[in-house]
Amino acid sequence: MAFSKKNACVPRYLICAVVIGLIVNKALGIRNPDRSSESNKDLPDQEHHLKIAVFAMGSFWRSEAVFGCLPGVIRSRVGYAGGSKRNPEYRNLGDHAEAVQIEYDPRLISYEELLNVFWSSHDPRQVFGQGPDVGNQYRSVIFTNGTEESRLASISKENEQTRSRSSIVTTHIQELGVFYPAEPEHQKFELKQNPLLLQLIGNLPEEELQRSSMATKLNGYVAELCPPKLQKQIDAKINEITKKGWPLLREF
Repeated sequence: MAFSKKNACVPRYLICAVVIGLIVNKALGIRNPDRSSESNKDLPDQEHHLKIAVFAMGSFWRSEAVFGCLPGVIRSRVGYAGGSKRNPEYRNLGDHAEAVQIEYDPRLISYEELLNVFWSSHDPRQVFGQGPDVGNQYRSVIFTNGTEESRLASISKENEQTRSRSSIVTTHIQELGVFYPAEPEHQKFELKQNPLLLQLIGNLPEEELQRSSMATKLNGYVAELCPPKLQKQIDAKINEITKKGWPLLREF
């Protein structure tokens, strides 16, 4: 990221949060940065149309960030799915996979487009792992919520297999049972590695942070997984804000 500690906005965070919200809204089509219960009031029509998609594709820290910057992805959270153990925990997953749950607006992004991102963002030919992350919890799975999703997932897997004639696509297509949200420390993990940016958006309480559309986008931005043009645009806007020199910014 382009901005540094000396440029970070610590005090007057409410002013900064509004400005950053405007940046993200303009760039990504989100009408308002939500703050818990206010979000449903601000976006009643959008909330009504939201759908949910769930994927497992290796470490859920990166998986959540991969989808964060996509137009039409409203919010995300990580968790555990696909297993039989009740109430799994990070250190005691049982047979669950690390997964990401995405709330999206199908008027802005289709399920097929999400599937394309799924395939392009990990190696579905690896068995029970991704790169250095090896184990059953890192397996590749498309979790479906109905017949149509299953059909689209099957078609996309066939297409992926056609492109991979020399190796077998190991991805499973599985009906989603219970999705167990992961512990708070795993939510928006990439964003939480940048406490200065967390301050910039107002040090949201954990529940609000998990539901925040703005945090979802910035989680992808911190991981440098936004499209290059958008990544640079947000960099420039943040630097523009900090260079304006809020009085307390200079003190920091």
